[in-house]
Amino acid sequence: MKTILFILMLWLVGCSTATDTVLLAESEPVNAEKIKVLNLGSFHFGATSDANSVDFDEHSLANQQAVRDIAKSIARFKPTIVCLEFLPEDIARINQAYQAFLDAPSRLDTRYGELSMLGFDVARLSGLEKVYGIDHHLGYNYSLGDFIERSPELENAVDRQTYLQLTHQPFLHYPGLAELNQHFEQLSLLQQLQLTNHPLMLDHSLNTNADKLFYVGIGDGFEGAEQAAQFYLRNMKIYTNLNRIPMNKHDRVLILMGSAHTAMLREFMRRSPKFDMVNTLDYLTPR
Repeated sequence: MKTILFILMLWLVGCSTATDTVLLAESEPVNAEKIKVLNLGSFHFGATSDANSVDFDEHSLANQQAVRDIAKSIARFKPTIVCLEFLPEDIARINQAYQAFLDAPSRLDTRYGELSMLGFDVARLSGLEKVYGIDHHLGYNYSLGDFIERSPELENAVDRQTYLQLTHQPFLHYPGLAELNQHFEQLSLLQQLQLTNHPLMLDHSLNTNADKLFYVGIGDGFEGAEQAAQFYLRNMKIYTNLNRIPMNKHDRVLILMGSAHTAMLREFMRRSPKFDMVNTLDYLTPR
């Protein structure tokens, strides 16, 4: 019942304006010729270098059971291919770890956080012999605007007001979403993933990681846009790595990555002639 109320709350938040209603409108008819994709975003369960982190004890027995329950829900998608946030050149080593987990699945593998805990278990439940890595590392400075704000000798000459609003009041027009996000760590793991994959939260991930830099620059320069372009480029290369994997219309692809990557891949696949994304929230509801 709590989960149903939580999803209802997200729906009400999402329908607060006409624009949001479009985001949650009925999807296009299923195209049988396209490859079905479950594009799942997550926060990092273990240590992370990301600007934002969540206090999550991956060794807690309660948390491990929650992960297993969620893995069962996601496995209902019946993926034939599981793509995780690993570099393709590291995937032989990762699959050795996956095979070790298959040999002793009674204990979740915590060494790679959500990727090995949730990703490996979904792959196991789906009867898969291996997993794939599609990540690509590329550095960029998403703190450029903050650096300019902290430097008296510098001035943001593009749109300081919008940049500061996106930095300090990212949910200005969505107070309900702001309230949920403020109490993120008090939610259950399932509710946290439901919130993370809400369309408006995915938009927030893009704003936080890149798009707010479109409002940053020094003089007549494009410093912010150039840094944002690096983030876009990284995700374009991730998408290219996805397309390197041989697949056909009968395959069903699960992608598990950080939510900012999920948000960007959503944009690419939304207009793709190849992929058809299913509703992620349908697989984050226990049955």
